[in-house]
This record gives sequence, C-alpha cells and structure tokens, in this order.
Amino acid sequence: MTRWKITGIIATLVIIFSIPLYVVKEKSRRMATQTDRQAPAEFVGSDACRDCHQSEYDKWKGSHHQLAMAAASDETVLGDFADAEFRHFGVTTRFYKKDDRFMVTTQGPQGEMGDFEITHTFGWFPLQQYLIPFPGGRLQCLPIAWDSREKRWYHLYPDRRLAADDWLYWTNNGQNWNAMCAECHSTDLRKNYDPDDETYRTTWSEISVGCEACHGPGSDHVAWAQLPEMGRPDVVNTALAVKTSGLTSTRQVQLCAPCHARRMSLDDNIHAHADFLDYGIPQLLGEGMYFPDGQILDEVYVYGSFIQSKMYARGVRCSDCHDVHSIRRIKDGNDLCLQCHRAAIYDTRDHHFHKQAGETGEPIRAATGEVLFDVGSGALCEQCHMPGRNYMGVDYRPDHSFRIPRPDLSLALDTPNACNHCHVDKTVQWSVDAVAKWYGKKIRPHYGTILAAGRRQDPNALAELVRLAGDRLYPDIVRATALSLASTYPDETAAEALKQALSDESALIRHTAVNRLPVPDPGQRKALVGPLLYDPVRAVRIEAARSLVAAAQQGLSPSLQQPYEKALAEYIRAMERTGDFAASRHNLGNIYADQGQTDRAIDHFRKAIAIDRLFYPAKVNLAMLYNAKGQKDSAEALLREVVQEHPDLYEIKYSLGLLLAEKKDYDTAVIYLGDAAAGLPQRSRIHYNLALLLKQLNRNAQAETALNQALSVDPNNPDYLYALAVLYIEWDRPDDALKAALQLRDAHPALAMGRELVNYIEGSRAN
Repeated sequence: MTRWKITGIIATLVIIFSIPLYVVKEKSRRMATQTDRQAPAEFVGSDACRDCHQSEYDKWKGSHHQLAMAAASDETVLGDFADAEFRHFGVTTRFYKKDDRFMVTTQGPQGEMGDFEITHTFGWFPLQQYLIPFPGGRLQCLPIAWDSREKRWYHLYPDRRLAADDWLYWTNNGQNWNAMCAECHSTDLRKNYDPDDETYRTTWSEISVGCEACHGPGSDHVAWAQLPEMGRPDVVNTALAVKTSGLTSTRQVQLCAPCHARRMSLDDNIHAHADFLDYGIPQLLGEGMYFPDGQILDEVYVYGSFIQSKMYARGVRCSDCHDVHSIRRIKDGNDLCLQCHRAAIYDTRDHHFHKQAGETGEPIRAATGEVLFDVGSGALCEQCHMPGRNYMGVDYRPDHSFRIPRPDLSLALDTPNACNHCHVDKTVQWSVDAVAKWYGKKIRPHYGTILAAGRRQDPNALAELVRLAGDRLYPDIVRATALSLASTYPDETAAEALKQALSDESALIRHTAVNRLPVPDPGQRKALVGPLLYDPVRAVRIEAARSLVAAAQQGLSPSLQQPYEKALAEYIRAMERTGDFAASRHNLGNIYADQGQTDRAIDHFRKAIAIDRLFYPAKVNLAMLYNAKGQKDSAEALLREVVQEHPDLYEIKYSLGLLLAEKKDYDTAVIYLGDAAAGLPQRSRIHYNLALLLKQLNRNAQAETALNQALSVDPNNPDYLYALAVLYIEWDRPDDALKAALQLRDAHPALAMGRELVNYIEGSRAN
C-alpha cells in the first residue's frame, strides 16, 4: 500500500509493480463489462425482444416491473374515479372523470384547493399512486393512494397533517417523481435536472421497467440476432450491453442494487458501471434507517439487508429465490428454502417448535378478534427469519438479512424480533424464555450491541468499534457503519483506524474512511488522501477530491493536480445532478466555501433551506458564513432556529453559545454552553469555554467545577491547568494554585508557562 501511495504521487511508470489487490480486481471487473462495439447501442423497447424470447416476455408481461408506470387510462387506472370522496384532517378530496381525463380536487400548492389532472399511474399492487404534472417538467405524487387489495382510498401519512411548506407535502420535493421515484420505475431514465433554473427535462425510452432496464440498450443484440444463425459473428455477450448470465453472486446482486437499495445516486443508470459505487453510495446502518442490529426500520428496500446476511456471504443471489422476469418467487412456502436447507432437519417440529398448517390449534388474534396469524404460520421459515414491516401504509416487505430470532437483543437494544412479531399478546421476556427452553441459554455475540453502544457514544465502545471495522469476517456495510461511528470519537485510535481503512479492499470502507477522516493538517491530508484520486471506483475518487478542496487551495503537486481537477468536476456534476435535494446543495455550498467563493456557497446553502426548511446542516453552515462576514444577527437567528427545532443538537448549542459570547450576550451564552457541556460530557473544550465564561460572570465556584470537569476528560491539558491555576491565584488559594501549576510544569516540561507559573506562585508565597 505504501508503494502504491508513492506511485499515486510521483508518476505511473512503475505502477504495475505496486498496485493494490483491489485495483487489480476492479480493473478485471471493468474489462468484463466492456464489449467490442464501436458506436453505443440504442434502446429498442421490450417488444423487440418478444420474437426470440417469448417465454421470458410472457413472464414479464403483467409483472410488477411491467406495471411500474403507465399513462393513465381506463385499462391502467385501478382507483375509484366515480365521484369518490376521501377525507383527511378536515380536507375533502374528490376523484372524478372529466371527459376521458382522470381528475382530482384537493389541496395543492400553498394549501389552496384546486382541480388537477392525473396523467400517469405509478405501481399496481398492493397500492397504486397517481402522478400530476406541474410547471418546470415536474410530476408530483399525490399522497392519497389506492389500496389495490382492499379497494379503497387511503392517505400515505394518515396521522400527520403536513404543512404546505413541509418537504414531504405532495407538491414539494419530497413527493417529486423526477427526483424520488423515476429512475427505478422506467427504462433508460434520464433525469436531466437543470440546477440553475431548477427545471426538469426528464426522458425515458420505455415508460415501465422493461427488458433493457437490466440488459441495457438492445439494438446491437437485435441486429446480431436478426442475422442468419450461421452468419452471426462471435461477439462478446451476444452484443448485449450488460452481462446478466454467468455472473458472480456479488455482481448479480449489484446489478439489482441500483433500484433495490436506499442510496444516493451519482449518475443516471447508464448500464456501464463496473461497481455499484460507480453509480451510487448505499445508506449505512444509520440511526433512523436501521435498528442497531441491522434490521430494517425506515424504507431502505433490500440491498442493505441482504448484504448483511450469511446467504449473501455464501454466494446466494437474487435469482436463487426470484424469477428474474416475473419477479415472483420460484417456489412457494418452505419449498423455496428447502432448495438448500435439508427438510429433515429444518422443516420439522424439532427445529421450529410450531404447529404445521392443518393441525388443531388457535390462531393469533388482535385485541379486536381479527386473525393475525393462522395456525401453521409459525412453521414457515419466512415468519421466523424474515420478519417485515409495512411501508407506504399497506406494502409489507420482509427483511432480507435472514437472521436468527434474537428476543434477547430486543431486551438489550429495543429492537424487534420475530417471536413478538407474531405473538403480539406476549412479552419480550416470554419470547426470551421460550428460545432459551428450545435452543439453550447460550447467547451469541452480535455486532448490534457494538453499533448500539457507538450510537450512544459510550466511551467504552471505541475499541470494539475499531475492531469490528477492521474485521473482514463481517459484512462490509457493518464494518463501514462501525468505522463511521468510531469517527465520532475525538481519539487518536479512531483516527488511526480511519487512516488504515483508506487502503481497504472494500470500496465502501475506503469511501467511509475518506468521508470521515479527521485530519485538519493540509500536508498530511494530501499525503493520505491524494493517492485515492486514482481510485478505480467513482464514489471513492470523487470523495477524495471533495476531501482535498480546502487543502488544494495551498497547491497540489503536478501528479495530483490533474486527477484532482477531474475528480472534483465529477463530484460537482454528481451534486448538480441531484441539486433538487437539500443535501446536494449543501455539499456544493461546502465546496465553494472551501474555495473561498463565499457568495456562491451562500446561494447553495439558501437553496438547500428553500428545498427543505428542516435541513439543519445548511442552516448551520450558512450561519458560519454569515458570522465570518460580520452578519452576526443573521447567524444567530439561524442557529436559534436549529436548536429550537432540534433541542438535542448540543454541538449547535455550543456554536450558538460561542456566537452569543462574541456578541457579549454572556448571560444567554452561558445557558447554551451549559446545555452543550451537559449533553457532550466527553468534550473537554466545551467545559473549558464554559468555565472561562463563568469566570467572566464572576461565578467562580461554577467555573472551578467546569474546569475540573474538563480536566477529568483531559487531565494534563496545559490550557485547562493554567486556567485553573490562575483562577485559584485570583481566588487567593495559593496551595491549590501551586498544585495545578506543578502538574502543568511536570506534564509539559518544554512549556515555559508552567515553570513561570510555579516561580510566580512560590515567589508570591515567599513575600
């Protein structure tokens, strides 16, 4: 790795001798995705495939993919438009037809009632949504959907009355089809967002998910297939743009991942990405997205769950369970699992301890008497190993991490478990006791306990987080999450782990390491991150460029300048492509702020806030720029908004306290610094600044307490010891002052202030 890093800096003359293993693997993968064609193939539509692939076409026809989106018509619309009415928080919405058009009367922009035409359907089962066009090329998703199973209208947010300026309100960006939905419901979707005028020119080759959504543009293949069989040339992959057969399990899963993962996309799905992270960055197992043990919480789809599983680790792929054309399971019930797992062991009462279907027993009922689970449900593999959750109100999605039921983790971490998923009338302890009775009391360690401790910022968790991040026996997404959590600890151990992770074989680990690296020194950052400008994976390469922007203002070596400029341009294009998201505008603002282009940075931060008024990182960074420009009142107003909306953001309370101290509003500043110190007890510098402010207010006893708290975290910090000694001198406590001064002198013999302070105190006592 050292030799490769040097090569990344000086030249590429001897690169063949020093490239890391992961670069060789990436190069091999990229070569495998390329074909011999000269001109790019074009999209021809699924009907062009039917003559030769009738069986596959018939399976696809009527599938969820084929019905993913359609123009609204009597054949495609499932909802009741016969003057049907639906009420939600006092607002009556009416669905009706006008001539041949499907119409809805409901609240629109600014919350005003209006009539809107529905032009497209979105989805089929178990729900169907409806799209309404707006100026600027936008299609917006109506929040009232059709329940295809129960044949009824329902609201996607039944318990929330969204304000018209809320990001999730249906005419705003949170329900914008172009940004949120389009690329996974149509073929060859090109978003074509213009970040300057904030409009779309979104196009597709086929309105739904067709053959070429997976196989890529098919014109070359069709031309090849139309030749006489004996006259067909020997071409790579029968001239298909994307190889879909003979793949490794990892590659097949990555083929499905762009549409079945919670991710930030960096590009349109152009069917030419060798690695998933060339296309997008998957969501880690973060708080609010996943439970601490990795179970699904928010709408994270399948990829992040599946790559945690032992099945994925052992080469199981999507097509082992799902027909790739119909998307249906290839077998029903336990037969699907018994393809690999022996029925004599696993499909027995001795394994699952539940009654089979047809046996005498009582179903599990809700308090209302409704049957939730019939007798025999507990004998199904899916019930114990794939407990799911409902999304969008009626869409039940099983967790694809295929985990062993762990009610003991539910007790420790407040996570769900398969036992109580069915046995809603029982306690978690009842489930723990049942599992112990059946399988024994031995408890296996689980990474969830480590991630949960990291989320809590448990000071004892760092060592375990670092160990987990470096253990290649664990899934990459678990390791990357552990690394991300470790980075929140201001400790050299965490910093060293991040430095080591920069050369990890996993692109996800490298990306996380670059993103979280806490190295403020420009020279050191260039040395560590610079080589990753040559990384073969886009997400890593462009993150390296972003990480170097501030350091690059002091100049880069010739060998880094060109790859830096190229990668940074890639990063900016990716962020502009998603400039309809607050996070992307925020990222662009950070780039321009680091480059000293303050006005451009302010413009992007303001646009981020306009997109989502609750996106507080943009408010915080905008406040910092306002403060730097001397606009302290504007900065204060933004920070006050943030802490009012997010009272647990103690870091922001700290910033607000410092700003108020700058403005000499000491009485208010001390309140916010006090809150920050209480909320971030391991941040010694906060206690120190609080102490200085308390001393300014002549609250010396409290200042002493705050300084001692700072020293309990960082016992030999010279600033803290000096401040404490001075406080005792002013307080006429020479013995305590000398004790602090001696500790300062002995801990830092090279610092003159320790010796001078001791001499002063001893001299004063002698006099």
